[in-house]
Amino acid sequence: MSDLEKKRFVCLDCETTGLDPKEDRVIEVACVEFTLEKKLDEFETLIDPCCEIPEVSIAIHHITNKMVAGKPKIEEVLPKVLDFVGNRTIVGHGIQFDIEVISHSCDRAGITKNLRDNPFIDTLRMARLYGESPINSLEHLRKHFNIGSEIAHRAMSDVVVNIEVFKHLLKGYTSLNQLNKILAKPILLKEMPLGKHKGRPFKDIPVQYLRWAAHQDFDQDLLFSIRTELKKRKQGNLFSQASNPFQDL
Repeated sequence: MSDLEKKRFVCLDCETTGLDPKEDRVIEVACVEFTLEKKLDEFETLIDPCCEIPEVSIAIHHITNKMVAGKPKIEEVLPKVLDFVGNRTIVGHGIQFDIEVISHSCDRAGITKNLRDNPFIDTLRMARLYGESPINSLEHLRKHFNIGSEIAHRAMSDVVVNIEVFKHLLKGYTSLNQLNKILAKPILLKEMPLGKHKGRPFKDIPVQYLRWAAHQDFDQDLLFSIRTELKKRKQGNLFSQASNPFQDL
């Protein structure tokens, strides 16, 4: 794993006012620069979003309006984050959300630089490839790999756990090129990871729901899995029709 051992990564995590990367605001950001051998540097700060944090979000990350009052504004923090990350590969769990929420913050602040051009590695997708944890959330992966507990759902604690999960998931890969080639292809999921059919095998989900889900703004792996299942059923129906010419009589 020569190139992996030498590589400098930045693990990044944001806590936000909600789940819309375009409209919601960053209230905490944490970054750690690291190699597979050691932590090199870190940066974290709470951020005043200049708006109310919804109770539903506070219940998840426990960051209150009082905690962010008087903290730096996002315009002050962005240059520090961008400088810290540089052009390094960003690692994170569902990392495209964090990249987008920071990049939209840059757009609003009139900062032309953002993180969209950085290479990134999504440990959620790596976990899907790994396939041996029944649930691929960061907390379940932490337990699966027997990683020490941190304070749940705060940015820096998530980063610390994420780095250790990343190291476990990297086992078996010999180079970043090998990993990126595999991650460039969509991953076939076994079960629906969200919504009212969460946890159900795709073969057991009603076709009407799959047809609706196939046109939603889901990630590439989920859309690929949904469309693969629909294709299987269509082929199955065609096969049954071809093999039974009397079925409509």
